Amino acid sequence: MNYAQGRFIHDADSHVMETLDWLDPFIDPENAEGLKKVYDNAPDFIRQQIDLAKSRKGDAAAEAAASERLIDGPKGWIAYGAFDPDERRQALDKIGFQSQLVFGTFSLGAFTGVKDEALLYQGARAHNDAMEAFCSTDERLIYVAYIPLDNTELAIAELDRVLAQGAGAVQVSAGPAGERSPGHPELDPFWEQLADRGVPFVLHIGPGTMTQPRRMQNNGRKRAPDIHGGGENLRFADYVMLSYGPQIFLTAMVYDGVFERFPELRGGVIECGAGWVPEFLRELDIAHRSFGKTDPYLQAMELKPSEQIRRAMKFTPFPQENLRKMIDDAGPELFVFSSDYPHPEGTSDPMGRFEKTIADMDEQVKDRFYRRNFEEMLPWRFGTSA
Repeated sequence: MNYAQGRFIHDADSHVMETLDWLDPFIDPENAEGLKKVYDNAPDFIRQQIDLAKSRKGDAAAEAAASERLIDGPKGWIAYGAFDPDERRQALDKIGFQSQLVFGTFSLGAFTGVKDEALLYQGARAHNDAMEAFCSTDERLIYVAYIPLDNTELAIAELDRVLAQGAGAVQVSAGPAGERSPGHPELDPFWEQLADRGVPFVLHIGPGTMTQPRRMQNNGRKRAPDIHGGGENLRFADYVMLSYGPQIFLTAMVYDGVFERFPELRGGVIECGAGWVPEFLRELDIAHRSFGKTDPYLQAMELKPSEQIRRAMKFTPFPQENLRKMIDDAGPELFVFSSDYPHPEGTSDPMGRFEKTIADMDEQVKDRFYRRNFEEMLPWRFGTSA
């Protein structure tokens, strides 16, 4: 039996591990000056892992060994299907997930810090084309496009393009939309088109999520390695801040009226944990009651902030979090399963970890977590609504 063990499971978070030349085929070389490579001065271990993964192509014994332990085996670039779409298709057969949302890993860094708008959107187009190419080989792979919201006209043009291309979800930064709130009326055509098409926006660890401020790192101590022993990923003080950006973003979407103007709009907060969600909903409603006495925008709301979030949003818990506690506190309709494959943060047994806390819960609650909530987040594909 495969890893899904006969259960119907959608995976709300999986990744491509980009190779060194991942974006090169999709960037216009005449206009690429100013865009960074996917990896600046890539460490030797990255090159070695990519070369090792490529070297097994066509070697039946090596491919069989690599595909033997998918969830609890080696992760990163040497994971089976990390960047090879043929391998990924076979990996999904063995894992047994019905579908996966697929995000990039490092390629956003090639352009998200660029100040020149033309380069920023050229980088986004290249990233989106690379993601589409990877996911086009299997309908179970749902490609997530990334669109900067800095320039409304360019953002809408890219949205039109990726939707025509088959993007199943659209990632936006969890930070401001350039110099504006994401709820600024100028962006209404962007949110309206997503709502009309039934395609969700998603926030994901990366653009707009917060890390420990640099000055707070000046603590008189040598900087510790990250969780994997390197230096490029999150550390303890960063981890506890992952939800801050999404909370600020969603608060703006509520306060600026986006979720009420577009009641069909759907979204997800991916790989930012979810233990914070129940208290966030309570705090939104507390603030609504308190400031609604004088604030005309709050007084005009037809739904409480928590009701708007419940209608629009889904959240992925980390496997280390207590899923049962979240469900008991906030209800079963908010949370969706994710594996983070092939990232090691997904752990060697995400299903097992979640099941430790929900093993005796009603089967309908479990089905919501593994299947129905995901399907409600993507009405374009499943024809569902909350």
